[in-house]
Amino acid sequence: MIDTHKQPETAVLVALVTQKQSPEKTQEYLEELAFLAETSGIQTVKAFVQKLDRPDTRTFVGKGKLEEIQTFIAANPVDTIIFDDDLTPSQVRNLEQAFQEIKVLDRSLLILNIFSMRAQTAQARVQVELAQYQYMYPRLTRMWTHLSRQKGGVGMRGPGEKELETDRRIVQDRIAFLKEKLAKIDKQNVTRRKERDRLVRVSLVGYTNVGKSTLMRTLAKADVFAENKLFATVDSTVRKVVLGNIPFLLSDTVGFIRKLPTTLIEAFKSTLDEVREADVLLHVVDVSHPSFEEHIEVVDSILTEIGAGEKPTILVFNKMDQFEPRDEWMHDEDDFDDNIPVAVRRQSALAYLKKTYLARKAENVVFISAEKRDNLDELRDILYKLVREKHYTIYPNWKDIPLADFARDEEISDGLGM
Repeated sequence: MIDTHKQPETAVLVALVTQKQSPEKTQEYLEELAFLAETSGIQTVKAFVQKLDRPDTRTFVGKGKLEEIQTFIAANPVDTIIFDDDLTPSQVRNLEQAFQEIKVLDRSLLILNIFSMRAQTAQARVQVELAQYQYMYPRLTRMWTHLSRQKGGVGMRGPGEKELETDRRIVQDRIAFLKEKLAKIDKQNVTRRKERDRLVRVSLVGYTNVGKSTLMRTLAKADVFAENKLFATVDSTVRKVVLGNIPFLLSDTVGFIRKLPTTLIEAFKSTLDEVREADVLLHVVDVSHPSFEEHIEVVDSILTEIGAGEKPTILVFNKMDQFEPRDEWMHDEDDFDDNIPVAVRRQSALAYLKKTYLARKAENVVFISAEKRDNLDELRDILYKLVREKHYTIYPNWKDIPLADFARDEEISDGLGM
């Protein structure tokens, strides 16, 4: 009997410790790269790390490390080798020659692959395809090495150069076509958003896999896709929500990540219009992640880049139920004794977090667990105040209902697809 079950692709990961990147930071990036690979359906079998002042211009890693990787691949079934930084066209060419039949990917190409898998709407598919072609264009030379120039001199171009020029022209034409198509979609989206201008708009932003979709599903009572994988959401999702007597639109967009390809940021700027045009931002942070502070910096940097850095924002520290206090923060270790009941531990964690510097990190800060539905009332209170303030600038005569009287879960409407 033939086994038709497809085995998952296997990969080795490669990263560098440099003057600008410590061993600890490199390990974090490798763990994130392994998660990216898993999201893409690739199983990691080994990681290689080398300490260099800077990446080798020819093969990214040094000669000795390259031979070590080749030896491992010769003795083990490996389909792909993934590098944690972007590779230059010449590095890709040299590495493909060194590893022969093994696929060579860098971090950007892996992320692009995940985006292509996740894109559902026409706009997202166009954006991903555009980013792929923009990534591919400077790397076309490696695709025609078997047709390289055969003779020199004026008027003596070889067939390889003709193929390359033809291919470049095809890619350029495709990029121009996709940009034109995306511009038309953008115009349609602008019209659609203008129709929603009479409602306050709230947008969820944050690092990938911090629980934005879970929070949206909880707030909007809508069937929004959420999964413990990176970039579970690529398309924008908009739902209508009512808090008390105030209706507003809540949108969820693609998560951000360290070393996000610039081509993706550029291609997805139209999707990020939901963020740029929002009245209020919910910046969701996974407070249980060891690098959550760097995640905040990454998101703030991208928000500033797209012109959304000064918007009214609620800093939402999510996954409070998974939070473990750092040693340097500890004041009363008994609060986190394993024998204390879970409900008490959660309440203790909340009280503890409110005493840390995190509670003063922004004007509006709240600690929640979207999955466990912990402390959501406080989030709704803060959100209601900000939404109501903006709503009354649109509708000055709207009947004022005291904050204490507004209903919570039971009055949040079902999500209405927009």
